[in-house]
Amino acid sequence: MKKRRLIMRTIILIVLASAVAYTLYANLTKDTRMKVEVGKQAPDFVLVDMDGKKHKLSDYKGQGVFLNFWGTWCKPCEAEMPYINNQYNHFKDKGVQVLAVNVNESELAVNHFIERKQLDFPVVIDTDSQVQSAYGINPLPATFLIDKNGEVVKYHTGSLTEATVREFMEKIKP
Repeated sequence: MKKRRLIMRTIILIVLASAVAYTLYANLTKDTRMKVEVGKQAPDFVLVDMDGKKHKLSDYKGQGVFLNFWGTWCKPCEAEMPYINNQYNHFKDKGVQVLAVNVNESELAVNHFIERKQLDFPVVIDTDSQVQSAYGINPLPATFLIDKNGEVVKYHTGSLTEATVREFMEKIKP
């Protein structure tokens, strides 16, 4: 009986030690996992919007792209959406596009959000989190500014004000 208890305790201790070791490793290396660097080409991807239209990032070459990663549950994301929409309507005819990438939520939740916020720009869903992973996104909201050549000009994490959105779009206007 004592031997079985000793074996169980040893197994539990090994599992806990492994979990602690993995957590330390993940936290120490998370900064080196940044996949996208300023001044480098933005990773290409293809995602489908809520109307079934495919959006391939490389198809936007020649235009600036305001690439925003967000979630319906994210309060800072929700707060910045009207600002992004206002500036999109101001800059869309000046060569600046917005691609809002929702991270792995249902079409129903995303459509409800779009209707409630009356968004005009393309919203795509990263259903398998591959784009989120390719861009190394964590936490939300996260925004990449991509110039007309497909290069990342700036990376911003956290909520945006309308003035900041305007400044960012001005920066990537061709």
